[in-house]
Amino acid sequence: MFKTHTYTTVADAFKDATQNLPENECLRIPKSMNRDYYPDGFSMSYGEVWLTAEKLAARYTEAGYGPGHRIAILAGNHPALFIHWLALNSIGVGVVPVNPEYKSTEILAMLTASKAVLVLTTSSKFDSVRTVASQFSPPIPVELVYKFDSEFPSVIRPSNGVITRETEAGLLFTSGTSGLPKGCILDNEAFLFNGERYANAGGVMKMTYGEERLYSPLPMYYANSFSITNPAMILIGGCMIFPDRFHPKSFWQEIKETDPTIIHHIGMIPLVLLKQDVVVEEREHRIRYSGGAGVDPIHHSELEKRFGFPFVEFFGMSELGVCAADNIPPRKPETTSVGRPLAETEFKLVNSEDVEVNSGELGELCVRRTGPDHRRGLCREYLDNPEVTAQVWKNGWFHTGDILKRDEEGRFYFIDRIKHMIRRSGQNMSAAEIEAVLQGHPAINEVAVVPVWDQVRQEEPLACVVLNDGYQGDSEIAESIFYYSIEHLAYFKAPGWILFMDSLPRTGSEKLQKSALVTSDQDPALIPGVIDMRSKKTRQ
Repeated sequence: MFKTHTYTTVADAFKDATQNLPENECLRIPKSMNRDYYPDGFSMSYGEVWLTAEKLAARYTEAGYGPGHRIAILAGNHPALFIHWLALNSIGVGVVPVNPEYKSTEILAMLTASKAVLVLTTSSKFDSVRTVASQFSPPIPVELVYKFDSEFPSVIRPSNGVITRETEAGLLFTSGTSGLPKGCILDNEAFLFNGERYANAGGVMKMTYGEERLYSPLPMYYANSFSITNPAMILIGGCMIFPDRFHPKSFWQEIKETDPTIIHHIGMIPLVLLKQDVVVEEREHRIRYSGGAGVDPIHHSELEKRFGFPFVEFFGMSELGVCAADNIPPRKPETTSVGRPLAETEFKLVNSEDVEVNSGELGELCVRRTGPDHRRGLCREYLDNPEVTAQVWKNGWFHTGDILKRDEEGRFYFIDRIKHMIRRSGQNMSAAEIEAVLQGHPAINEVAVVPVWDQVRQEEPLACVVLNDGYQGDSEIAESIFYYSIEHLAYFKAPGWILFMDSLPRTGSEKLQKSALVTSDQDPALIPGVIDMRSKKTRQ
């Protein structure tokens, strides 16, 4: 069993792995001539990473950084993000990972909310990030993330220099159910608990110390890698492999080059791989399993037969980590089973009155830590948002907003989400955030954004629009609305479909009735009058 009780920070666990396995490969980046960093690939051992992080930590400390400070890092999957985070974790500084696809207004909102005292970024983003940072008084300093020998701008040294397991390790912004993204505060306890549960999951996910290599084509600035799998690999002295993103054409070549024992996926990745031509590399590997969420049960058997390893379905959230997995045989891959709760995690399903339902009945999933402190190792609170914190932690349980059911053997099955959140290719988006931007278009009187089914991306935002007088609902105005959203939001948040309506459906009390707009499994292409904008959704 991999235990964390002797560690105060994740950096402590990393130092322990370094002492035991200094030569073990820690970070690996596959070759890519289309990437603006390390085109020939990259590799660092545990000893090399720790030596670099120690030097960085010393320079940060000399400049006054410590517990209570936050530093934002906008660097994509650049390995420097991890090295800086490790250095900062060792001195009690919280890190705010920022999606590099975000536009200026989104970055401004995150820097404002987080009160970051420094921003680290890449050369390609440096000028645009500095422009945003200059809007603060005084301006927030901006430095290049991969200049490890840089001197950092001085800050006022924090009054409280004590580092504990409750010291903040990361601040992740996660989409809300009815508002803008919320800041999810995660302490060292949460990172260590996430890693411990994952490393000890067992079954088809059984880990061997010093031998695992995890290839993750998912963003390092989201929870899956940042606060879940990275801590797990640290605990077992494993290698973390990060391409810049998922590349279908070169996927199996990258697998051959980096030799992982584990890979991670989101729902679209397995489906895209199934559509690729068969290559010999897809059977010449050491992969024991792929972990993730969102694989359609229809494809599960075909995936495992073709590629020769299980695709393990998880249930997890930024706030909770991976807290359930269908990893213990006999598995149920032909269903929507997410298996059973992992160690020290309790589940229950409740109805709208917060009363627990019976096996076989649908209910909202509620989660807590076993023991006297039910929030320990989970997201204790949202940044500056006590009202939402109190709502989700009602009656001592974290209310996920997801509908599941439980069978008589204790397995849980994902059914649907009850929150107004859109999940496109693993990116979580708040409908309210998109609506707030679209409402600024001069032609729009009212707008409602809902998720609609997509064969490849899982879901796409559908914008239901009521126009102001004098505007015609045609393809020209649809393009105007689309490009307006692209100016203010990351490309993946732009509406994939636009539907013009005379009015939006409302209840007797005049509340917007989104459920009457479209059903979650409805093919949007069959909606009369809908305009398809998906082909325009490309990285800018």
